[in-house]
Amino acid sequence: MDVFDELLRGVRGTGAVFGRSLLWPPWSLRFTDGAYLTLCMPLRGEGWIVPEGGEPLRVETGAAAVVRGPAPFCFTDRPSGGTGPEAGSGDGVREVRWRRGQDMAVAPDGSPELDCSTVLLAATYDVRTEVPQRLLRALPPALVVTDEEDCAPLRDYLEARMGGRRPGDQIVLDRLLDWMLVCTLRDWFDRPEADPPGWYGALGDEVAGPALRAMHEDPAYPWTTAELASRAGVSRTTLAKRFTELVGDGPVAYLADWRMTLAADLLTRPELTVAAVARRVGYADAFGFSAAFKRLRGESPSAYRRDALASGAVNAPAPVG
Repeated sequence: MDVFDELLRGVRGTGAVFGRSLLWPPWSLRFTDGAYLTLCMPLRGEGWIVPEGGEPLRVETGAAAVVRGPAPFCFTDRPSGGTGPEAGSGDGVREVRWRRGQDMAVAPDGSPELDCSTVLLAATYDVRTEVPQRLLRALPPALVVTDEEDCAPLRDYLEARMGGRRPGDQIVLDRLLDWMLVCTLRDWFDRPEADPPGWYGALGDEVAGPALRAMHEDPAYPWTTAELASRAGVSRTTLAKRFTELVGDGPVAYLADWRMTLAADLLTRPELTVAAVARRVGYADAFGFSAAFKRLRGESPSAYRRDALASGAVNAPAPVG
C-alpha cells in the first residue's frame, strides 16, 4: 500500500460541503465555517486567497489552493485592504459569506451568468481522524499549486456536472474533488518550498524506506530492528542510524507511535472493544496496550474514546476483522 494514499484515505468530501460561486467584480467571499481544510479551484477567472494574518496568494484558472483551518480567510478579486479575512472589503465590493453546499452568485442584479468573470469551486473537509493529520499538520496556513498540466477538460467537466441533475452526479463530483485534493497535496509536498515531515522524505530512501513501508503494510506484526534491517539489506546499526537521521526517531519508537495513531482512530469505532483494538495494532492483551497508549497519548484508551464520543468524532461501524 502507498503510504501517502493510506494517510489520506480518510479525507473525503461529501455532497453537503461543496458549492460553486459565480463572481462579478468587485467581490469578496468570506469563509468562516472553521473547516479543517478548504480546497478552492477557479474554473474560470482568478482571485486571491487571503489567510488570516498571512500574505495574499494569487490563484489563477487551473490552479488549486488549499487553506488549513479553522481560522477564517477570504477569496477576493483584489487583495487591497490589508491581510486577513477582511481584505478586499471596501466601497463597491460585494462581500458575502461562502455557504456550504450551495451554489451562489455574487453579482449585480440581472447579470447573465455568461458575463461573470470568475467561477469558483470550493470544497471543505472536516478531518477528525488521527491518521491523515500526521501529514496535514505539516501544511502551511495556505498553499497554491499551479496547473502544470493542461487540466482544462477536467475543469469543463466539473463545471458542467455542477449544474447537472443526472443520477450519480453527486458521487462523481465527490470523488473528483477528493482526487483533486490528493493530487494538489502530493504536488505540494514534492516542491522545494514544502516542509514535509521527516518520514515523508524517508519513504524514498533506500535504507529507511523499506522499513517504513513494512511497518505501514503490517503494523501489528512484531517487528524487530533486525527484521526491518533485513528488508533493506543492511545491518541493524546502519538502519537505526539512517532511520533516526531522517525520521527523528528510531524504528521501534516510530512503530509504537504509528500503532497508537491507528489505535486512536480505531477507538472511535464503538463496535470495537479495547481488546479488539489492541489486537489490531499488535498487542496481545488490553492491559499492555492501555499502558502503552497512556504513555504515548497521555490518557487511557477509555478516556480517549469518551472524549471522541463527546466531540462527535466517531467512525461508522465496520466489520470487525
